[in-house]
This record gives sequence, C-alpha cells and structure tokens, in this order.
Amino acid sequence: MLNLSHFFSPQSTPFARGPLLIIAGPCVLESDAINLQIGETLREACAKHGLAYIFKASFDKANRSSVSSPRGPGLERGCDALAQLKSKLGVPVTTDIHEPSQAARAAQAVDILQIPAFLARQTDLLAAAAATGCAVNVKKGQFMAPSEMTGAIGKLREAGAKEIMLTERGTFFGYHRLVNDFAGLGEMLEMGVPLCFDVTHSTQRPGEGATSGGQPMRAPLLARAAVAAGVDAIFLECHPHPAASLSDRATIQPLDQMPALLSQLAAIRRVVAAT
Repeated sequence: MLNLSHFFSPQSTPFARGPLLIIAGPCVLESDAINLQIGETLREACAKHGLAYIFKASFDKANRSSVSSPRGPGLERGCDALAQLKSKLGVPVTTDIHEPSQAARAAQAVDILQIPAFLARQTDLLAAAAATGCAVNVKKGQFMAPSEMTGAIGKLREAGAKEIMLTERGTFFGYHRLVNDFAGLGEMLEMGVPLCFDVTHSTQRPGEGATSGGQPMRAPLLARAAVAAGVDAIFLECHPHPAASLSDRATIQPLDQMPALLSQLAAIRRVVAAT
C-alpha cells in the first residue's frame, strides 16, 4: 500500500516525494459493484503507469444545489463501505467531512480527511480534523486567494496536524463560472505542503439551476496543464455511466477514458521531472 508518510515528508522539490498521486473515484459512494469497478480500473491503470493511487468517495454530499439531490449513505454506512473498499482494493482511501462531529468516525476508516472548499476557513472543522492525527487535505475556497491558504495551514498546524495537503479547484469568475489561476498555483506550490489539482470540479458551472453545470470536455486539458505545472497530485471523479451518476453528472468523467488520460499524465510527469 502507498506510503503516505513518505508522500507528506518535507522535500526540496515536489518530484522528490515520489510518483504523481491520483486521488480518484465516484463523487458520492455508489453501489458496491460500481465503487469496486471504479477502484479496480483506476488502481490497475495507475499501477501500469507508475502512478500512486488513492480511492475517493463521499459518504454525504451536504452541499448539494437541491435539497432533493442524493446525498449518499451517511456517516456510519459510508465509513463502513470505505473501510471495506480500502481492504478489497489494497489502496488508501479518502473522504470529505462537513461537521467537526464527523471527523473522528471518518478518520477510523480513511487515510486522508478532505475539507470541502466551501468550508476551508471553518476553524472548528479544521481543528477537529487535525485532532484525529489523520492527514488532512484542504480544498481552497472558490472565494479565496491562493495566499489565504496559509491561514488554513496555520490552523491545522496549531491543532497538531503533521500531514497537510492543499487542493486547487478553481476560483469564481463572476456568476456561473470558475477559472484556474496558474500563477496562483505557483504560489501554493511554494507553501511547503503537497499540492493537488482538482480537475473535475474546476470544470463546474455552479448555480445553473437545480444542479451545477459544467464543461467536462475540458478536464483532460486542465489535468495535463496542472501536471506540467508541477503539482503533486491530481483529483478526478469518474463513473462508468456519467449520466447515471448520483452526483456531479455535469462534470464527472467517463471511467473508460481514464486509463488513456492517466497514461498521458504519467508521460508529462516523467518529462517535467527529468528537466
């Protein structure tokens, strides 16, 4: 299984931490069969191309656009499912938490606790995640400048977190549009912690009706650009049948296209690391 301690250890360059890390899975936990299909496909593709892999899925999507949208199996059933997937797949897993009370239970099942972008400044949530001793990945709020993420790092460290990662997922550009600031990405690369780039959520068009819209065809472009920029990790959401996904149908990527994309990302990483 991937040695996360090695990944989070301080290094002089991102590439010294080891292979490019792929954090990927369905948006929200799906059926056992679909979860396993996604995890096995990604695990095998990452192994083939020398990439590290972490399975990702949410037990609860508390920030859905509509109150009637599916949210997931909930904390207890979801954490049990994540623990089983970790055992069956033989890879680390990660999930997001939305309330401080969820941190301890989720940390029993996963290797990295993810803090959603809308909650990146919530001190109590950050402190609760840090107190578990689990690695913590904080997504930069769409409303935050890159430099503001030093505040999240400081809160986590003060609460005892040793393993911290940041994730860029796009910045609001007026209404219904996210843009990616690659100069800002450079700022975050210099903050002394691993940096992940969220490919699929960066293609969202938030607030377009009862569900968010998106430009999923731009995801491969953004993924290639981010790896060329030197990020440590890529975050992807994928599904064997995107139109049937329980969440993020407008941006989630087709599972059968992931092996080819991962091959491209691995090739770019090798070129950049060699220069």
